[in-house]
Amino acid sequence: MSTKAKVVDHDFANSAVPAANRRGLVTMFMIMMGFTFFSASMWVGQQLAKGLDLSGFIGALVIGGIILGGYTGALGFIGAESGLSLDLLAQRSFGIKGSYLPSAMISFTQAGWFGVGLAMFAIPVAKALFGDSQTVMYAMVALAGICMTATAYYGIKSLTAISYIAVPCVAILGGAAMFMAIAQGEGTIAEQFAKSSGDLTIISGAGLVVGSFVSGGTATPNFTRFAKDAKTGFWTTVIAFFIGNSLMFCFGAVSSIFVGGNANDIFDVMLKLGLFWTAVLVLGLNIWTTNDNALYSTGLGLSNITGMSKKTMVLFSGALGTVLAVWLYNNFCPFLGMLNATLPPIGIILVLSYFMHRDQYKIGAKVQLKQIEWGSVIGVIAGAVVANLLPFGIASINGMVVAAICYIIGDKMSN
Repeated sequence: MSTKAKVVDHDFANSAVPAANRRGLVTMFMIMMGFTFFSASMWVGQQLAKGLDLSGFIGALVIGGIILGGYTGALGFIGAESGLSLDLLAQRSFGIKGSYLPSAMISFTQAGWFGVGLAMFAIPVAKALFGDSQTVMYAMVALAGICMTATAYYGIKSLTAISYIAVPCVAILGGAAMFMAIAQGEGTIAEQFAKSSGDLTIISGAGLVVGSFVSGGTATPNFTRFAKDAKTGFWTTVIAFFIGNSLMFCFGAVSSIFVGGNANDIFDVMLKLGLFWTAVLVLGLNIWTTNDNALYSTGLGLSNITGMSKKTMVLFSGALGTVLAVWLYNNFCPFLGMLNATLPPIGIILVLSYFMHRDQYKIGAKVQLKQIEWGSVIGVIAGAVVANLLPFGIASINGMVVAAICYIIGDKMSN
């Protein structure tokens, strides 16, 4: 008589994370800080530096940080208290088949950013080392893709290990390079910011801050479900998003001011300072943490849709993102920017559903799930349309307001 060894899913793709597998304050802070180290946020930092003076830059960071922190903090809270991933939360708020919509949207955008991230690392490094060699560039894309897919494959344990390495390295080395650049610049940083075009308002700047990572922030429950309690999930998210994002914006702003308009990020600052290998380390670790989290969320989302394991979907998504990385980098960024505004309606519906029907989310609760919650589905579609078409306000907030109205109306009608 043979017995099969029971396979343990340490990432709990289809169930709540039990108390024995939860993590404490420091570990969760490291994971969430690594999550916020998003290289594309440096591009936003450049835009802010070009369009605002120093006081406006700081004001935009504070206002945008409060909005983004409130949004992700609420998602962090419900993920930690329920122990459920975004996709399992969506099954309750969107229905079993209705949850395919948010799962697909999250998976599509995060897989896209994974590919873009690979190219953001490989292209400047390959160019600095070997000029315009296409062979070297694609080889570096492949190598980075294999390494990042491998760590995402092993799930939360690998994400934790990478975060413990990357967060202090990026913060310390990147921060040191930023201050070195400021010290070598002409005039004070306030004087440098004063040269901006002034074509941004603080509110429009805050909108850029929110939009920079509100899409990735929607996946926050995928990580905070491992927090030991709801307070830990909430506060580590809020603090990490504010500190991590602000650091990325400052890196981008400094690159724009002290290196010039063609600078990509802190990588170019370090090259100008003669810190090539430090630049490679900081850029690589910065992108690695974000890409791992993006691919992890993609795996969970596709697993919810297909019924296949998260690991299988991580391998599939990683391979696809690696093959398409350079094409995505050259063609997909504007489209991903549009998609960024479509994801906040998902997050606000998850939050509303949770607090309006809290008993249904308790661990062990007996819940009869519907196939589709039409108010939620319509809310996401309507919110996405409004977010992308309404010419005033902050796009993500506009979308969330419309989605919330649709969800509340649909919920009252169905109950």
